Amino acid sequence: MLDSYSALAGQFFGVVSLILCLLAFSSKRDDRLMVLLLSANVAFALQFVLFASWTAAALTVLVIVRIALARRYPGSRSVMAGVLVASGVAALLTWQGWADLPAVVAMAVGTVGMFLLSGIAMRVALGVAASSWFLSHALVGSVGGMLAEALVFVTNAVTIYRLFRAKRRYPRAFE
Repeated sequence: MLDSYSALAGQFFGVVSLILCLLAFSSKRDDRLMVLLLSANVAFALQFVLFASWTAAALTVLVIVRIALARRYPGSRSVMAGVLVASGVAALLTWQGWADLPAVVAMAVGTVGMFLLSGIAMRVALGVAASSWFLSHALVGSVGGMLAEALVFVTNAVTIYRLFRAKRRYPRAFE
């Protein structure tokens, strides 16, 4: 019976994450966007804990730290390396099997994207990371988590298209 309560609570936090992602991406203010995304990741971490997906839970907590560090130290290879090492250690300590691999890929690609890339390249990296997180959510059975990552992926794809179109139309603005 406890498993069914954990699964239900996990689904609840997946839906909470979805709602927070929707609110975040509808916000026009960057500070509100970041607070809501950080909150969504707290809910994702709780969801992964309730589904006993320990690697995804640990890496999601590190995503929260990564977002803050990438904003504070953009382009810092040493801070990025620290986040990657911490992610590797967390993955080694919590690894349960190959189902944990998508979370590791998502964390690594997202970290490199956030620290070293910008514009379209960063969004492509974050799209790959979102696809990997989608797979992590699918493997634990989180409907809300899958919908949230699909929302992130589609929003990212639309933004890439808009940036590409703007770059073609106004090339000097991107020099």
